Amino acid sequence: MKFFIDTADLDDIREAASWGCLSGVTTNPSLYAKTGGKLADFEAHMVKICEIVGPDVPVSAESTAGTTEGMIEEGRHLASLAPNICVKLPICAESLAATRVLASEGIRVNMTLIFSVPQALLAARAGARYVSPFVGRFDDISESGLDFLSEIVEAINNYDFGWWADEGGVEIISASIRSPFQVTQAALMGADIATVPMAALKKCLEHPLTKRGLELFAADWAKVTAGE
Repeated sequence: MKFFIDTADLDDIREAASWGCLSGVTTNPSLYAKTGGKLADFEAHMVKICEIVGPDVPVSAESTAGTTEGMIEEGRHLASLAPNICVKLPICAESLAATRVLASEGIRVNMTLIFSVPQALLAARAGARYVSPFVGRFDDISESGLDFLSEIVEAINNYDFGWWADEGGVEIISASIRSPFQVTQAALMGADIATVPMAALKKCLEHPLTKRGLELFAADWAKVTAGE
């Protein structure tokens, strides 16, 4: 499984990139707003993210256009900012049409706000490079987001959609991931990617037995050094 970080915070992205295991970045308007960024600075901010992670790491930048024509125009512009920008579009009829055009031009699309198998299949068929089913938001309404993710993984893996074959085909980004447990289950069912906020990513490093082991090592080494 690949790890993406779900944030627009430059410091968090720098830290995650320094770990050597970051394979991508996903952003959205809400995440950018949390940084306090201005509209005039949005494009420069996306370019900074691309520079931090390097040209081979995809960075999803979301279009806020509401029409197919607007999504195509904005998608082309966003993709022109840096070679690793992936255009993020919300699933709808307009975005499917825009995705077909953008994909035919070699522009990668991350189709987001996926909440059903048919949505995921339509996005993949239209030419999306990534489909992003949301897990945590199902849990928010007392439904199983992981069960829904499992259905999407099985359905997508049943077919060869013919797009992005040179990059391995369409990939499933497990989005709205909030815990190491959800990361584990997504990996076990074969989801390609987990996009995780920094707080949850740090939790993936933690385990009480690891903490206890480090404490024991430190205590034993203190005994050794005390005897010098």
